Amino acid sequence: MARFKELCLDTANPHSDVATFWVAVAGGKAQAPSDDAPPDVIGRTDQQSISICPVPEAKTVKNRIHLDVYARSIDDLVSLGASVRLPAEESGFHWTVMQDPEGNEFCAFLREELPDYRVHGLVIDSADPESQARWWGEALGAEVEDNTQHGGGWWTLLHATDDPVLTWDFVPVPEPKTVKNRLHWDVRGTVEEFLDHGASHL
Repeated sequence: MARFKELCLDTANPHSDVATFWVAVAGGKAQAPSDDAPPDVIGRTDQQSISICPVPEAKTVKNRIHLDVYARSIDDLVSLGASVRLPAEESGFHWTVMQDPEGNEFCAFLREELPDYRVHGLVIDSADPESQARWWGEALGAEVEDNTQHGGGWWTLLHATDDPVLTWDFVPVPEPKTVKNRLHWDVRGTVEEFLDHGASHL
């Protein structure tokens, strides 16, 4: 029904360092769509791009969608402008929870050898992760994987994009969604098909 196009990240300050930060972290180049617009993060393919979108409102709550990235060290990310929220040594997990220069959460996984494109996961908070994963799996023709047997109750989409590594994890959270997502994805498709599939027209 649809094909993934790109990621989009809202910014209340188009002159901030958020685009420069994600160019360095994701592994890409900066390219502004116009003279008065902030640069976008351009990957090796369109699907590896992150469009930086100016918005009037500031970030107020934890993002319900965040990125998982590979990095060589936490210090490298801090030197680019990130801050540490929860070190892996304290949480006991294999990742460190961090924030970018505008406070957007992301998780860093350390690797000695880095791929060219270092975004490897899209994590979506959900009140009903199974149904949301299955809905998007049908929309994108992606494989849906049940990871509830590992604890935590999350569901994963595999091969939702042409990137062989990128996974989409839908994870359960107790809190409801209250504001629009500052990180979201664009798709190519038709409004009519999405409405027939159960989407809402905003």
